[in-house]
Amino acid sequence: MRIAQVAPLYEAVPPRLYGGTERVVAHLTDALVALGHDVTLFSSADARTTARLAAVRDQAIRLDPAPLKSDLAAHLTLLAEVRARADAFDVIHFHTDMLQFPMFETMAGQTLTTLHGRLDLKDLPDVYARWPQFPLVSISDDQRRPLPFANWAATVHHGLPTDLYGYSAAGQGYLAFLGRISPEKRPDRAIAIAKAVGRPLRIAAKVDNADRAYFEDRIAPLLDHPLVRYIGEIGDVEKSVFLGGADALLFPIDWPEPFGLVMIEAMACGTPVIAWDNGSASEVVEHGLTGFLVRSEAEACAAVERLPELDRAAIRARFEERFSALAMARRYLEIYDRLPQARPLTEAA
Repeated sequence: MRIAQVAPLYEAVPPRLYGGTERVVAHLTDALVALGHDVTLFSSADARTTARLAAVRDQAIRLDPAPLKSDLAAHLTLLAEVRARADAFDVIHFHTDMLQFPMFETMAGQTLTTLHGRLDLKDLPDVYARWPQFPLVSISDDQRRPLPFANWAATVHHGLPTDLYGYSAAGQGYLAFLGRISPEKRPDRAIAIAKAVGRPLRIAAKVDNADRAYFEDRIAPLLDHPLVRYIGEIGDVEKSVFLGGADALLFPIDWPEPFGLVMIEAMACGTPVIAWDNGSASEVVEHGLTGFLVRSEAEACAAVERLPELDRAAIRARFEERFSALAMARRYLEIYDRLPQARPLTEAA
């Protein structure tokens, strides 16, 4: 099958440091190639992929040192290039939210759009009502709740290559927080939990410009504590050691997280997850097997004490069963084959 993967341009594919959507696109693209399909990745030139690369920008936007740049202009150029080459593909898989809808509405049945972000925003219902012909994929069932009327084709949970992160049979006594410093991610909760149970906490997270004031005013003062160590932003190379060494990943979110890739990154290392029962958490974490779902700091502290009950080898095994990149790719292939304007998979093989 001839498949186009269209990635957003904010991060490299995969990201050098923090980044979820582009990381998933990278893993999906390489898995589709491994399954024998003809895949073209539309992305920035700094992508690393086993597919054909159609580079539409010299580098990803976030790490581009240019002081003035337009993400809208970059993405319009991206979509124009995809549109010009559309006849070369059986399926065009977008990861760019809804930006492509006006340009591709006459060939919507040849496309699939995975929505990677939160959908409870004021202006979104009008868009999905205006362009109902585009088949959509959610990354969790919970993500769909604000838009139940949308043209949902399926839910596909994210996946990772099974050899990306190393398994660790035991933690080294600390708790971990990984991702982004922001109010909805609640690093303050993670710090409070670590202090309450008397366990070291290591924080590996980026700070966006939009969250700089929150970090400096609310979080930085909490870092001056002997149990708390702030590491900063890390990439895939460092994650095996960081997550594998943790007794648990704390995921104390205060928003409807659409998926939470960091949860399965921890599971890949055999590390259990203590997650607030918000958003997708109950679809990803199996309570009492791969971690614990909690609703308060007191429940989170109790979960820390229950960590010896969990089998890290079983956590790794569940990751391989549920969240491998190949499992994700095979699920998408099933959906591609059902698209009304796509060439059937049996013909394209």
